[in-house]
Amino acid sequence: MESEGQIVYQYVAYNQNREVVKGRLSAASKEVATELLDYAGYQVINLRTLVPFFSLDKLRSRLSRVQPAEIILFYRQLALLLESGVDIVTSLELLRGQVSSHTLRRVLREVLTDLRSGDQLSVALGKHPKIFSPICQQSLRVGEQSGNLETMLSQVADYIEKEVATAKGIKGALMYPIFAAIATIGVLGVLVGFVLPTFSDLYSSLGADLPLITRLLLDASSMLQSHGIYLLLAVFIAAGLASVYIKTPNGRYKWDKLALRLPLVGRVNHLKELARCCRSISLLFRAGLPLTEIMLLVVKGAKNRVVVKALADVQQDMHKGEGLSQPMAKNNLFLPMMVQMVKIGEETGNLDTTLLAVAEGFETEANDKTNSLIRLIQPTMTLIIGLAIGLIALSMFSAMYSIYGQML
Repeated sequence: MESEGQIVYQYVAYNQNREVVKGRLSAASKEVATELLDYAGYQVINLRTLVPFFSLDKLRSRLSRVQPAEIILFYRQLALLLESGVDIVTSLELLRGQVSSHTLRRVLREVLTDLRSGDQLSVALGKHPKIFSPICQQSLRVGEQSGNLETMLSQVADYIEKEVATAKGIKGALMYPIFAAIATIGVLGVLVGFVLPTFSDLYSSLGADLPLITRLLLDASSMLQSHGIYLLLAVFIAAGLASVYIKTPNGRYKWDKLALRLPLVGRVNHLKELARCCRSISLLFRAGLPLTEIMLLVVKGAKNRVVVKALADVQQDMHKGEGLSQPMAKNNLFLPMMVQMVKIGEETGNLDTTLLAVAEGFETEANDKTNSLIRLIQPTMTLIIGLAIGLIALSMFSAMYSIYGQML
């Protein structure tokens, strides 16, 4: 078991008799482990961190994901401590004792080890890209070089906070339509699968001639009862195959392309992706990074494969000396307003300010369109449920009247 502040290393080395030996040892860092082996008379061939196939720490790390809110709080508190004059190692030790996430606490322990070994904060955090994004890490690197680490920590926290708020707002707004769709399918399933069969037995016992609409619904109900399990299995298989295909490079690209072209929702996804790009470029430009390096980081940080390709094309054209706005104008993915504002920012030297304004404008439009979509979906789903129930009720009543007419 790994002790507090210690890392377990696995080594391959020559002993004093020139024999190859293997083993494990615990040390605070790789450098310390190497010194211990040298002191014991071993000549190190290979030394690496032991990653067991299964361990309690590994299981806890998977179950205890680091939430963005914890990262935001970490950045803000670290900035506050540094502004108060506390050194960075002491600040991290204090923050590590307050962290509730087991994963983040373990990562901060490794960061502290790296700092004591002589690494800068940005380098130590950069070893954990799944928690500390490369964009944020590079911003902190510039902050260290310029002596404004506290200010950059606050700006990075603001950046993550805005990203999370935008994503949470859109995701939260779409929850109602999803629940409404599930409820609609559930209501129709109960009516067709359980209610209609009861009436079917009654009609069969009376031997009445039923209207066409009633026969169609009863046939559908009978089919669901007989083959429902197979239909459900087919749906699961199709969903599984689609999921596997989407994980391939070509499938992911087509899926992301579809996400940008879907009616109504596609525009929201498009605006959200562009807003993320604008905000990322603004943060890095304000930090003082050159545009070529900024675009490399933005390409790595983009999630939509179509956007990644478009940004990569812009990056290639930038290396040819075409600037930023001119390559963007060649691709319809970048909206005219964004291209024009980038051009103004390049001419005035205020690219960070103009792109931040564009990001906020796109986020506002995305939120407005999302809310409009919700207001449209709510009555639509209600209407669909009402029509479905009305259709079933109509078929039942028409059958009743048909039976009553045949009995007279």
